[in-house]
Amino acid sequence: MDNNNILETEGLPSNFIHDFIDEDLEKGVYPYVQTRFPPEPNGYLHIGHAKAICIDFGTAEKYNGKCNLRLDDTNPTKEDVEYVDAIKEDINWLGFQWDNVYFASDYFDFIYDCALKLIDLGLAYVDESDADTIREMRGTLTEAGVNSPYRDRPIEETKDLFRRMTEGEFDNGSMVLRAKIDMASPNLNMRDPVIYRVLKAHHHRTGDKWCVYPMYDFAHPLSDFKEGVTHSLCSLEFENHRPLYNWFLEVLNLPMPPRQIEFARMNVNYTLTSKRKCLKLVADGIVDGWNDPRMATISGMRRRGYPAEAIRNFCEKIGVSKAYSVIDYALLESCVRDHLNINAERAMTVLRPLKVVIDNYPEGKVEEISVEINPNKPELGTRTIEFSREIYIEQDDFALVPPPKYFRLCPEKEVRLKGAYFIKYASHECDDDGNITVVHCTYDPDTFGGDAPDGRKVKGTLHWVSAAHSVDAEIRLYDRLFNVENPSDEEGVSSFKDNLNPDSLTILTGAKCEAFMKDAKPGDKYQFMRQGYFCVDTLSTPDHLIINRTVALKDSFQKK
Repeated sequence: MDNNNILETEGLPSNFIHDFIDEDLEKGVYPYVQTRFPPEPNGYLHIGHAKAICIDFGTAEKYNGKCNLRLDDTNPTKEDVEYVDAIKEDINWLGFQWDNVYFASDYFDFIYDCALKLIDLGLAYVDESDADTIREMRGTLTEAGVNSPYRDRPIEETKDLFRRMTEGEFDNGSMVLRAKIDMASPNLNMRDPVIYRVLKAHHHRTGDKWCVYPMYDFAHPLSDFKEGVTHSLCSLEFENHRPLYNWFLEVLNLPMPPRQIEFARMNVNYTLTSKRKCLKLVADGIVDGWNDPRMATISGMRRRGYPAEAIRNFCEKIGVSKAYSVIDYALLESCVRDHLNINAERAMTVLRPLKVVIDNYPEGKVEEISVEINPNKPELGTRTIEFSREIYIEQDDFALVPPPKYFRLCPEKEVRLKGAYFIKYASHECDDDGNITVVHCTYDPDTFGGDAPDGRKVKGTLHWVSAAHSVDAEIRLYDRLFNVENPSDEEGVSSFKDNLNPDSLTILTGAKCEAFMKDAKPGDKYQFMRQGYFCVDTLSTPDHLIINRTVALKDSFQKK
């Protein structure tokens, strides 16, 4: 077991976040533990969010505390109710339940009052400089910033201007409210950051009440405090923002301020998690929406057939650390395989069918063969499959002129049909273009069940489907969307297209499934013999069965 498990139960070792919390509880800094998961509703959650969800909710669960869902809706031009609903669905699907749902907008009045208090303390001022000028005044990592000409504005003048900003008198971008801290601070975040801006935009919850909106760095610590959060767990890019987080809480003299603790975010190769860039993929039709099974979004992985338990196990294996690292996508796929191998129902499906006629098998005869539903779960029992004179096998399972070490059906070799009989090649039929359309074989009636009484052995075992009892299906073979390990390094839609994996989706329209799959429902998961793990798509209907490949039986991406 890894020493840095995220989801912990009694008796398992802790991680550094829990060590900090243990210390705080022992010293009596906090009487309880409360966390929060605070996404911005401007896109769908992705695999990186899954780690944060496991940490936030798992930590609260360990300490019998609370974890709230808080939607950071401080930027109304990019946020939407669709994203709010999707975030809730994803968290529930992963197996977690929040104690309360809050929005940053719930605290807009409180945050606004805090801004007024900063002004009264002489710690905030209205700046009429444009964004580029403010950026230049901040300086660089090696050069101190320059004070704004508006920095020493009288308190009453600042209060009047801020009131007029709030009442909508000024245009977007015309002025901002800045905290007065230290323009010479070695931390650029402390160089008089903007805490409010004019933004005349309709808000999905507050409507047109506000013409000014707080910046994230200001709203975040105040929302944490207002909510009663004790430990604000966030990814490592906010480490340099912690002094600012603490400064707001201290100068406003807020009791029992939350403690911010940072952890390394999850970086997985061959995935794109930038919401801005993912939105480009969606908007330009490169993918079929946010829940496209090739996307690294939680909804995309759910649609593809990734089990929630496998994703949680993936997060557990990675652990919690401060060190930047890139996780191999193959580890995620391995967690998916491990879970599905134990839990997925078995089935035989022929993806690229080739008809086989067993010439000496009685016409009209149908045999029922009993098979285990899942060999790892014998308590599930068995089901029956039909065997008849005409069956389908995979096109690749027959070769008229076989390559070396070919152990499937060919003129020289006898093969076993899974659970049925030994068969031998007899002849074949072709279409006008010379393509083989039907293979004729003979069978040995004494080999039912897959063994020969005389002890002869065969090396090849083929899966098959009875032609008369098959169900047609559209099979979507998904693979990784990108050919480069870090597509986030590439800017612009054109570079996304340049680095797309041309084999990320292959659609097979003529697949043949076992008869019982006519009743398959969206979300049902299967291991198709010799093919991989598959899941019924959300768009599947009884009249049009659509099945997605979740993951192959083994990793073949690097080989390709």
